[in-house]
Amino acid sequence: MLQRLSSLPERLEIDQVVDVLRYDPMQPLLFNTGLFLVLFVAFLCIYRLVRGVRVLKMALVILFSLYFYYKSSGFSCLILLGVCVSDWVLGLLMDKAASMQRGSDALRRLIVFVNVAANVGMLAYFKYFNLIADTLSHFTTMDIRVETILLPAGISFFTFRSISYIVDLYRGQLKACRNLLDYIFFLTFFPPLLAGPVVRAKDMLPQVYSNPVATREMTSEGIWLIITGLIKKVVIADFISGNFVERVFDNPALYSGFENLMATFGFTVQLYCDFSGYSDMAIGIALLLGYRFMENFNAPFKAQNPTEFWHRWHISLSTWLRDYVYIPLGGNRCSRPRMYFNQFATMVIGGLWHGASWMYVIWGAVHGGLLVVHKMYRRVISLAASDAVLTESGEMVMVESGPSALSRWMRPVNMILTFVMVSLTFMFFRAPSMDDVAMMWHQILFDFHLSVAPQFVESYLTIVLLMIGGYMIHITPSRMTRRVRSVFEASPAFVQAVILALVILVVIQVRQSDIVPFIYLQY
Repeated sequence: MLQRLSSLPERLEIDQVVDVLRYDPMQPLLFNTGLFLVLFVAFLCIYRLVRGVRVLKMALVILFSLYFYYKSSGFSCLILLGVCVSDWVLGLLMDKAASMQRGSDALRRLIVFVNVAANVGMLAYFKYFNLIADTLSHFTTMDIRVETILLPAGISFFTFRSISYIVDLYRGQLKACRNLLDYIFFLTFFPPLLAGPVVRAKDMLPQVYSNPVATREMTSEGIWLIITGLIKKVVIADFISGNFVERVFDNPALYSGFENLMATFGFTVQLYCDFSGYSDMAIGIALLLGYRFMENFNAPFKAQNPTEFWHRWHISLSTWLRDYVYIPLGGNRCSRPRMYFNQFATMVIGGLWHGASWMYVIWGAVHGGLLVVHKMYRRVISLAASDAVLTESGEMVMVESGPSALSRWMRPVNMILTFVMVSLTFMFFRAPSMDDVAMMWHQILFDFHLSVAPQFVESYLTIVLLMIGGYMIHITPSRMTRRVRSVFEASPAFVQAVILALVILVVIQVRQSDIVPFIYLQY
């Protein structure tokens, strides 16, 4: 009896460990959690030991990646594995079809169609089925009742990576992956799996084949990005959200127009710090393992106009939409009205990609409209500032008569105007419904009350400082941030480890009582 009682605490401890490691939809394995830190350090130690044996290293990373995904989506990891096998088979068929003398092109197009249909079909079922059912029920007499469908985490990201692999094979930009293990490694690789960046096979697979080893420079760069990502996410984004932004967006009628406008700016800073923070950590973790991804954010608040903003914001998605949606629609190789339509339609699709809500579609449409208007504006301005000149060959050409660059004093004005304009569009992204957007605009236009500004600053001083600090650091000249980064990367490993440990301690002190998921985790 006493022996049984003495073994009881051990069983309880084992049960607690199992509960922590088991799938829990409310406790995903995120980069900003203590569990991930413990598991990743253990994983990294084993990874360093087996990295010389390629098969063992590949198997270790795949197993950890699948467990990482299991902790976020349970047995939806089987769907991810199914996509891996499907892509691998279709890729081999594409390679074989390319060598056929007859019917090659038709078969290759069929393979692309099968891949795109399968991936879009998965998105339609898991992500948009409830939206479609609710819309039909609202506008027709149909009464469609469906059970809640569990959305596999990161499905929008890995389906896009799957599509780009097959399409790149069709375009001849990539050779088919012969080894199933290599392709599973690519598609399940855990750093970008849940919330990007959207890593393409033609960028990642060559690295997989080369079996890279992280250099001292890559390790230092990775630690720097992890530090900046943690600060952006926990210190800035989570604090602004939990202590101000959420309160206003949940009940905009309770706040003045000034406070609604500040919450809109606050959400823009929050979204940037949250998403770019995840991207920084994902890129940094990949660097620790020897793999390099493209930059996903390039100081988007420095943009002078909506077009430049999308060249700087979520670069991996915007370039993916350009290459696999905009260009197939016709791009700019068509009439001007059609080109504008292609631009607009691409942004609407990009908005729908973000989530199963008409608010995201409206947000995408608004940005599409801004891009079209900006292109029209640029065309009018360029024509107005040009003179007709007759060349020696007798051809009439338009030559700019004025300066091609904006005056120095106009650059900060355009930068601020673009930030304000983009922030106002993010109302549609964050607000639960159009009623909430209408209420926020009503408060801003008819109940602004600038007189509350001093009281607002006094009550939310930390929030104001974080918002201003986050924005000012963001627009700091890149040469200054590069200098600080270079000093850190050149410092001894011990110093880097101490700085990382201090940042983790700060994060533990300032983080919310509950772990706040990354915003893009739901997409």
